[in-house]
Amino acid sequence: MSRHKKIGLIAVLMAVLTLVFSVTPAAAVSHKQKNIILSTTTSTQDSGLLDVLIPIFEKKTGYFVKTIAVGSGQAMAMGQKGEADVLLVHSPAAEKKFIAEGYGINRRLVMHNDYIIVGPPSDPAGIKGMKSAVEAFKKIAAANSVFMSRGDNSGTHSKERDIWKAAGINAEGQKWYQQTGLGMGQTLAVAAEKKTYTVADRGTYLALKKNLGLDILTEGDTILLNIYNVIEVNPAKWPKVNAAGAKAFADFMVSSQTQNIIKTFGVDKFGSPLFFPDAGKKEDRLGK
Repeated sequence: MSRHKKIGLIAVLMAVLTLVFSVTPAAAVSHKQKNIILSTTTSTQDSGLLDVLIPIFEKKTGYFVKTIAVGSGQAMAMGQKGEADVLLVHSPAAEKKFIAEGYGINRRLVMHNDYIIVGPPSDPAGIKGMKSAVEAFKKIAAANSVFMSRGDNSGTHSKERDIWKAAGINAEGQKWYQQTGLGMGQTLAVAAEKKTYTVADRGTYLALKKNLGLDILTEGDTILLNIYNVIEVNPAKWPKVNAAGAKAFADFMVSSQTQNIIKTFGVDKFGSPLFFPDAGKKEDRLGK
C-alpha cells in the first residue's frame, strides 16, 4: 500500500472513531435518561399493585422503571444517597424529616389503606374483636404471646413501634418479641409458620391470605391508618438523579387515570379494594 493510501485510510479511521466517540456519550445519556429508579415499600410490590401500574406508565411515557422494594426507611436511605430518583413510601414522620433535610421535594399524597393485627385462629392472647390496637398489644405482652416484628425500619415497623410506645411497653429484648428483618410478605409467612401475631398492611395480607392461615384479629383503630406518599429525590442535592423521570412518575401516580385504577384494584379478587386513592386530599383529614 502506498504512503498516500495509508494516510488516507488512517484519516478515514480517525473520522469514524471521532464520529463514534462523539455519538456514543450522547446516546448513552439519552438511554440513561429513560431509566428511572423507584425505591418503594415491599407492600406496593407484594400486593401486586405495581405489577399493574408500572407497565401502563412505561407504555405511556417511554420510561423504564427499575423497582427496588425495601422498607420505607431503607427506601429513604437510598434517596439520601442519591441512589434513587423517586420514592413511594408510607412512613409520614420520617418522610417529613426527609423533606425538611432537603433530600426530597414535592411530597404528594397518593393513597391509603390500613394496618391490621393478625394472628393464629387459636388467638392465645384473646385479642379477637378488640377495637383498640394499644389494648391488643398490652394483652399480647401480658400473655407473653410471640409477636413477630419486621424489625427493618420500614413504615410498618415504625407504626408498630408507635403502638408499643402508646401502650407503654418496651418490647425490645423480650423473649416473646422476635424480629425477622424481612419485608411484609416474608414476615407474614414466618408468622404463619410459627403461628404468631404480627402487624401487616391490609393490602399485602389480603393478597397472600389464602396461603397464610392467619386471621384478622384487631382492625379499624385510627392509629392503624397507613398513608402512602410519592416523593421526588431533590436534584439540587443530587444533580445526577433523573428529575424529569421522577416527576413524570410522581405525576402519573396522582393522575386521575391511576387513581381510578387504585380505586378498583383488588375488588374483583377480594371483594374490596386493597388501597383507597387520596390524591389532592389533606393528609390530616384521612380516616375522619
